Amino acid sequence: MPRVPTISLAMLSLLAGAAHPAGGDTARRAIVAQRETLTQAMEAAEKQLHQSFANLSFEEFGPSPVKGALFQAMAGGRMIYYAPESEHLLFASIYDRNGVNLTALAQEQVASRRLKAIDPAKALAIGPVGAPTVIEFTDPDCPYCRALERFWDTKAAEGKKVRRLVFFVSGIHPQAAAKAEHILCSPDKEAALRAAYAGEIAGPLRQCPEGHSKVAADAALVAQVGVSGTPTLIVDGKLVSGFQQAELEAFLDRHAAPTSPGQGEHR
Repeated sequence: MPRVPTISLAMLSLLAGAAHPAGGDTARRAIVAQRETLTQAMEAAEKQLHQSFANLSFEEFGPSPVKGALFQAMAGGRMIYYAPESEHLLFASIYDRNGVNLTALAQEQVASRRLKAIDPAKALAIGPVGAPTVIEFTDPDCPYCRALERFWDTKAAEGKKVRRLVFFVSGIHPQAAAKAEHILCSPDKEAALRAAYAGEIAGPLRQCPEGHSKVAADAALVAQVGVSGTPTLIVDGKLVSGFQQAELEAFLDRHAAPTSPGQGEHR
């Protein structure tokens, strides 16, 4: 069992004895009692941890610097925790004794409420109707968004096409709004998007009132939903922050067309 830190307690005992010689013994007894109470609470907590999470192996059990009540808030699409008494900010995941990630559940609940503000009909639709659909918040100058674009192209070449409902995030890179407007003002928006994300825009950037208004509307939606990074996707109703290739591969596999008997066999 780790020893409870005693330096501050010992110092308090000396100061109490020096300031009140007659009451020194009383102060020391109070400190000893406080130390014993903390030790007993720690032993009980460690025992409960063993019982509640029997499969968890741990060591160096001891007091945490976090004190008092713990509150949660959303920041940048993720749940954070704040302890005002000790002024600690925690970036962590909380699990119950059954292994359920309560942090992830809370994030999904908040995201679900915010996603109601999204009108798919107002998105730039890329990809065939009837294909598995994702909602995508993206930025033409975001390197991870460009990597995601290459991923979609690769998967389309493999026969795993998706329908992307695109909203542009224009508040991160200085040219993002102008490039988004160029895409929206182009006669072939899908081709313009591919060229922009490949860094191959030819000629001056196009401008038009409709494109300018759409970029502004997307920016308002981004603020309302709370998107703070790109790419941000909504896949099967779940918020996915960043280019998470494994999750997207799993999504495509779940929605892959079933193979009919004998398909793919060669005689």
